[in-house]
Amino acid sequence: MPELTPFEVACLAHGWDKPADFLRAFHAAADVLGEAVTLTDRQYRRWRQPDPPAPRARAWKTLHAMFAVCPSEIGFPGPPPGATVGSAPLPTRKGTGVDRRAFLSDSIGAAAAVGLPAQALSRSPAGGTGAIGTTHLLELRAGLHVLFQLDAAYGGRDVRSLAVRHLSRVRRIINTGKYPDTIGRQLRLLSGEIAEHCGWLYYDADNQENAKRYWGEALTTATMLRDTNLEILVFSSMSLQACHEGRPRDGLDLARAAQDRATRLGSPILQSLIAAREARALSLLADDTSARRRMSEAMRLVDRNRRGRPSPEWAAFHGHAELDYAQGLLYTELGHHQAATGFLRAALAHQEANYGRNRALYRLTLARGLIGAGEVDEGAAQAVGSLGDLEEVESGRVKRRLTEVVGALRAVDAVSAREAAEELAEYVETKGAA
Repeated sequence: MPELTPFEVACLAHGWDKPADFLRAFHAAADVLGEAVTLTDRQYRRWRQPDPPAPRARAWKTLHAMFAVCPSEIGFPGPPPGATVGSAPLPTRKGTGVDRRAFLSDSIGAAAAVGLPAQALSRSPAGGTGAIGTTHLLELRAGLHVLFQLDAAYGGRDVRSLAVRHLSRVRRIINTGKYPDTIGRQLRLLSGEIAEHCGWLYYDADNQENAKRYWGEALTTATMLRDTNLEILVFSSMSLQACHEGRPRDGLDLARAAQDRATRLGSPILQSLIAAREARALSLLADDTSARRRMSEAMRLVDRNRRGRPSPEWAAFHGHAELDYAQGLLYTELGHHQAATGFLRAALAHQEANYGRNRALYRLTLARGLIGAGEVDEGAAQAVGSLGDLEEVESGRVKRRLTEVVGALRAVDAVSAREAAEELAEYVETKGAA
């Protein structure tokens, strides 16, 4: 058996023993660092050779962040021209790279990853000394920003443990740190926002009991601080869960509570997002007329986004792609599969590449809609095409939709459907054993 190269040894030390694991970690690191770089399986395998080719400057910077050492120390020639690592020195201790399972081991690693100045890092409250100020808040909030990015790219299953650890860190600082009341309020608000995101990640992973627990904690914080923004976020998330669990009346009540608060804030994007969730609940209640009215209002509001207050960061995903998807779901539930597929195609076409979880969900939903509309061959092709999106996504909601598509394909007597169902089932079995 050939001896492992230094690069292979370093990958194993970080838990990246499969090519797919390394590629996911590499692209996550590049996304967080803002480096426009992609890595193919072929390039990765060339890096594993005894004499690997020199990475380009952007890839060099990404490797430097992932391993927390200069890539030349793990067998690469270089550095290439222009491969500086920015103003903040990279941490040198193990465990502060940007692997999606480990890079948020503390908020110092997260802050370094998003490029905060070195001076801010040196004053981190990790050691429990010194007063906590706005610089530390920026570091901690940077961690939440990175969690949003990872969730959008990969889904909730692997990201949720990172979010729980980040929440524990903020709560520890709240209970042991020294800070003025103004900073204390912001720390508590941040803990509520992270708790809400923990709930969202567990919801996406299809662990509904833990989702409810974290949303309850976030709502308690919102009530204590009388923070309308956090209330809106929690209510709108709980509305989605209620519909998911077959409680559309609860879903509608929660969405209306969120809408009441959002209207007072005057953010058209936020109002549009919640109107779409109201429409979802109404369609599940078989109130077709009201559902269509609210969806039309959601579309009208999203076009007014420059006239009101800006939307919060968590609502950044909402736009025409999300509304096309919501409209497609509405028509699907009304049994109008042909009409639904037009909106679902548009949703997939408009969805940005960095929303990997949503792209996978949209494509599978389109495949399901096409099968329902009798366009079996195209539905089967879309279903198989989703495998490229699924490779990096770990989401319980996406897995559930995949299972639905396999069931729909198996119910159709067509060669393309049978072959697609077999290929998808093989993928599910292989991924489950990985």
